Formats: sequence, C-alpha cells, structure tokens
Amino acid sequence: MLKVLHLLSSDRFSGAENVVCQIITAFDGDSEVEHLYVSPEGPIRETLKEKNIRYVPVKYLNGIDLKRIVRIEQPDIIHAHDMLASLFATFCVRNIPIVSHIHNNNFGFKGVGPFVTSLAYCIAARRAKHIFWVSEAAYNGFRYKKICSSKSSVLYNVINIEELNNSIKIDPEKYQYDLIFLGRLTYAKNPQRVLEVTKILKNQKDDIKVAMVGAGELENELKNFVKDNQLEKNVDFWGFRKNPYKILKNSQVMIMTSRWEGLGMCALEAMALGVPVVSTPTGGLCEIIEEGKNGFLRKSNKELADKIIDILNNPSLKEQMSTYASENSIKMNSREKYKNKILDVYKKVSGK
Repeated sequence: MLKVLHLLSSDRFSGAENVVCQIITAFDGDSEVEHLYVSPEGPIRETLKEKNIRYVPVKYLNGIDLKRIVRIEQPDIIHAHDMLASLFATFCVRNIPIVSHIHNNNFGFKGVGPFVTSLAYCIAARRAKHIFWVSEAAYNGFRYKKICSSKSSVLYNVINIEELNNSIKIDPEKYQYDLIFLGRLTYAKNPQRVLEVTKILKNQKDDIKVAMVGAGELENELKNFVKDNQLEKNVDFWGFRKNPYKILKNSQVMIMTSRWEGLGMCALEAMALGVPVVSTPTGGLCEIIEEGKNGFLRKSNKELADKIIDILNNPSLKEQMSTYASENSIKMNSREKYKNKILDVYKKVSGK
C-alpha cells in the first residue's frame, strides 16, 4: 500500500482544498493508497471530518512539525499543493519523493511578488518528481517552465456531481437569484468588479438580484460600496457557506472576475448544475468556457453586463446553455480517469 501525505498551507476550505478532497475521496474503497491531510489547524477540520478524511493538523506550517509527522507516518509520497507547501516540503524533507500540484496561475501576474514566487518555485520544481498543473494556463504562466517540462502534466480538476446534487437535497431553504458570485472576498477574486457590473445591470434591470457567497478581508469594503450605491435591495451577502449549492443551482448566471485563476472549481460546479458562467478571460477559465455554449468571456464591465442581460432576457438561450453545460460536465468529470492518472504518477515516482 502507498501512503500519501497531502501538504497544504491553508487552514480553511477553498479551491485547492476542494481539489485535495476530490482526490482523496476518488480513492474511497481503494486499498492501494492511504491518504492523510496535513495543514495548519483551522475551519478545514470540520469539512474533513464530514468527508471522513484523516487529518493531522499543525499549529502553523513549519519544518519541525513536518519532520515529526513524516517520521511518525512514514509516507511514501508527499503531495504538496501550491507553491508554499511545495517549498516547505523541498526544504524540510529528504529521501521522500515530492509531487507538486499547482492550483493557480499567478506566476505571470505583474509585480515583484509573482516574479519572486516564480524564482523561488524553481527550487521546488527541480526537486519535485512530478508536477501537476490544473490548466495549460497555469503551466504556461510559469516563466521557467522549461526546467520542469519533462516531468509536468496538466491535470484538469473534476467534481463529484452526485455529491453536489445530494447537497442540494438537504438544504430546505428557497432561493432565487439572477446572478451569483461564489468565492473568497479577496484581491485575487476581484469581487469589487462584481458590484461594479451589478451597478450597470441595475440600470437595465432595476430589480436585479445578486448573491455574494463567500467571506474574506474585502467584505466590509464591498458592503460599503453596496450602501453608497443604493444596491441594498439588489445584493445579498451570504458569507461563507459550507453548502452553497442550492443557491448556485437557483441562480440564472454565475459571474467570475478573478485577476488570476488556475481553473476554478466553482465554475465547474456551476456548469454541472446547468448554470452558465460569464467571466473575464482569465487563466484556465478560457479552457473550459465555450463561447455561447456554457458561458461567455468578456473583458470590460459593460461587456460582462451585456452578456448577463442577454441570458436573463432570453429564456430559450438560458435553457440551451444550461442543457449544454450540464451534459458537457458529465463528459468532463470522469473521476475514475482522474484517479488513474494520479495513481500512475504515484506508482512511477515511488517505484511501487
């Protein structure tokens, strides 16, 4: 049996953490691989408990605790998720193969930070036995990709559609929204643009209803914007929702305005539930959104608003896009193929 230690730097449930849960649960009932999840202690504990995933928390990501856990657990592989965890594994652990998994594409974003991140990640990339990238955009965004091209592969995220539908069934509440934003209220997700688009939409549809589902450091700023622009009757803030899927299902359109995005688990979830996605042309979203079929890609706020209105005012277009999105999602989300690709890499890098 292979033992895999999944290492993460975050203490809460979001995109990358969702992917890790999808990986681990894809192996349910498989006696070939044992998984454990290691990250800073935090709200993620509750999610992992519900999914019956073994959790080994640390106070914060540090070399002493990681070495101790490795000594006790003796994993065959460390599957490190994103740059920071990959670097920690590289510096703190020897003689255990590392699989690095990159979930975003902010390497190519302008500024000193992404440049330094790219430079630092070169160390982890050289040490890793294999690197998974969640999209071509994530891979191409790494300016030093030539040093790891021979051990890189694109592994598109998948979701458990049955689990999504079961989550909807257990939510007794009723919701009805024209537009939904689902994600962290942080700089990377650029939620301010969602409200700027909403302001434009209100001029064309005075009773537009928007759900903002997520939490983050920008929450107060966003609420002030809503108040200052008289959008209180149009926008509902739901905060972090462990089960947001009925809200998503009962929304007409999803909007995404991310500054960078590896692939976007929430976009995959929206499509699986038949909700078209209108987004800025960012990262891996350009690889899964098909123009006029399951969504639209537009650059300006006015263009985003226009496409949202097109869908809202055209029920037959909405129905057509919804049907295509959900049917295509079934084709895209083969969890068995996903599991087998990961297992092949595990066996190769471990020699087992």
